[in-house]
Amino acid sequence: MRRARRMKAAALLLAGSMALAACASDEEGGGSASGGGSGGGESAELQIGLAFDTGGRGDRSFNDSAVAGVEAAIEEHGGEVTELSPNADASNRADLLTQLADQGFNPIIAVGFAYSDVIGEVAEQYPDVTFAQVDGAVADAGSPENLTGLLFAEEQGSFLAGVAAALKSETGHIGFVGGVETPLIQKFEAGYVAGAQAVNPQIIIDRQYISPAGDFSGFNDPARGQIVAQGMYDAGADIVYHAAGGSGIGVFQAAAASGGRAIGVDSDQYQTVDPALQSVVMTSMLKRVDNAVQTFIGEFVDGNVAGGADEVYDLESDGVGLATSGGFIDDIQSDIDGYRQQIIDGAITVPTTP
Repeated sequence: MRRARRMKAAALLLAGSMALAACASDEEGGGSASGGGSGGGESAELQIGLAFDTGGRGDRSFNDSAVAGVEAAIEEHGGEVTELSPNADASNRADLLTQLADQGFNPIIAVGFAYSDVIGEVAEQYPDVTFAQVDGAVADAGSPENLTGLLFAEEQGSFLAGVAAALKSETGHIGFVGGVETPLIQKFEAGYVAGAQAVNPQIIIDRQYISPAGDFSGFNDPARGQIVAQGMYDAGADIVYHAAGGSGIGVFQAAAASGGRAIGVDSDQYQTVDPALQSVVMTSMLKRVDNAVQTFIGEFVDGNVAGGADEVYDLESDGVGLATSGGFIDDIQSDIDGYRQQIIDGAITVPTTP
């Protein structure tokens, strides 16, 4: 397959303000984006629409992992992608999806649970377009037949993060910083606490959210993330795990200022942070949004999207796990593997609520 990459930037007008970044690929013989997710057809080029969560491209975490999945799919199948980001208060999420559908993009992938309130209605308005939502269950969107939910067992991966934190903590005191207090992020908290307590029932675990439910600024406020984490380090925690999107950079900065360690989330953040912060990133809870997105696009190209159902990625499918970059958890890897296998075997059931 002949391939030539091209990057393009465009400005799109929409009621309200919208940020747009577009990257594209000139590839001949790419997969088709025709018809209700059936795929097939050799003449049409794959046209992917990607609607970001708060923070957009460059968050070095959740959104960037979705970008990586799209780019891998384009590398494999050809085609191009247009990316849209929500406005400051994220009130235009439905407009983003409608804009992409009106312009003929198919499939359209929405990144983040916050799209659950709007994606079902949009999907019903465009029955010949295939939609997917990262972190959104089809049932929560009204169960449209042209929507696929890409879900993850965050609590399982977070359990292993808690195991690692408890095994490596020298103070018996750790922390958790959540971006927004929602049921999804509470899954991270619940798993982390359960894993740490499985190792050390007496461990002290500080827990705090940057913003309350409904206020998504907590995913894109590094300054506030730093303040929250700094309070934990000052109180005696030596390792803090964040599930806070772009705000996690602030957690790493607090760790560096305090001589502590931190645990990243979603992507291998040791590989994405500034080199000056790498030494504090003990590990990251990998949430393989990239794999899920790439797999979904491949299913679309092959005409194998069932629609109206969720695809769940867990420890057994390597949908979640822990990064080993930096070698900081090499000495406890056998312990982590043991807990991982117990979860897969059903010997340990990880809670999903704190």
